[in-house]
Amino acid sequence: MKAIVVGAGVAGLALARGLIDAGHEAEVYEEAPELRTAGGSVTLWPGSTAILDELKADRGRVGRRLETMESWTSDGRRLVTVDLTAAERRYGHPTVHVARSELVELLAEGVPVTYGAPVEHAAPERAEARLADGRTVRGDVLVGADGRRSVVRRALWGGDPAELSGWVTWQGFTTVPTSLTGQRRAVMIPGTKGLCGLIPAGAGRLLWWFDVRSAPGKPFWAGDADVVERLRERFGGWAEPVPTVLETMGDIDFFPHHRQSIPRVWGKGPTTLAGDSAHTMPPTMAQGANQALEDAWLLARSIGDLRSTADVGGSLRAYERARSKVVRRPARIAATEVTNMHRPAVRLVPDRLATRLNTAWLRRASTYLLTAS
Repeated sequence: MKAIVVGAGVAGLALARGLIDAGHEAEVYEEAPELRTAGGSVTLWPGSTAILDELKADRGRVGRRLETMESWTSDGRRLVTVDLTAAERRYGHPTVHVARSELVELLAEGVPVTYGAPVEHAAPERAEARLADGRTVRGDVLVGADGRRSVVRRALWGGDPAELSGWVTWQGFTTVPTSLTGQRRAVMIPGTKGLCGLIPAGAGRLLWWFDVRSAPGKPFWAGDADVVERLRERFGGWAEPVPTVLETMGDIDFFPHHRQSIPRVWGKGPTTLAGDSAHTMPPTMAQGANQALEDAWLLARSIGDLRSTADVGGSLRAYERARSKVVRRPARIAATEVTNMHRPAVRLVPDRLATRLNTAWLRRASTYLLTAS
């Protein structure tokens, strides 16, 4: 079986890796001139670290294993602590925080990718894509893993179904030592002015991000040359290590949050979608990269089980129905931006209850864990 994969992000690379490992042929075409390593870092939950192990991706070389996830008040008081090792014991795989650049580099090892090859048109009914240089590539399966502005999805669905959620994020790394950099704790600090998140990413790095509510269609501070000073004004009075982060900011990534309704069926004929092209969601549940890996894992299994090209369409629709049923859960919750909300009552939730709820939730949000357990 030959698969044409459009997009060399997490979903596309993981899918190609899984197909090649199963003895199939995969060609990946990427618009960027080289591997896309921009962006901050991502939290990979137990289902995703299990999938990386199945893909023989040596995740032990990158990132940092997390043991707790904490919520603080803006003055540094702890509200609730979730024990992430409970899920690790339950499912047999850890929660890891890893730089996105390191994750895609890990997944790209051994995968044939043609860079600088933008796709300008897709023919879903023929599993065919036309590149900007005039070449046409064909396979038994065509997969659009080319993100929110997917060319393949446009050929299947028409326009972009995503809309602004009303929140925006600034994020980056600091390598200046803080009280959290060498630890295994993820910390979220929601307040009336927005949210600050802090997670160690290994190699002396601490990921920081600030989420701020914005009017839809008018991103807050977009294009403001003094954004760092604006963030300092807004969050500078919060507990350490927030002031240290604000004083040591280097490169800053900015992106508005988008959300969309996820249909039950994504593709047509021998063509389907994976990752953000199928289910764009805000980052508030830390599920984007995880759901991309889940797509890749199930899609590789679905294609790998095919006995003839005559079965392609039915197998792809079964994949879409199975994944849409699961991915809607985190997408719907993320769309509410619930983790960004200032909720003082969260301190009334006992740590043990919060841990049990989180452990159960991780299974409901993972096709892999639902299948394996």
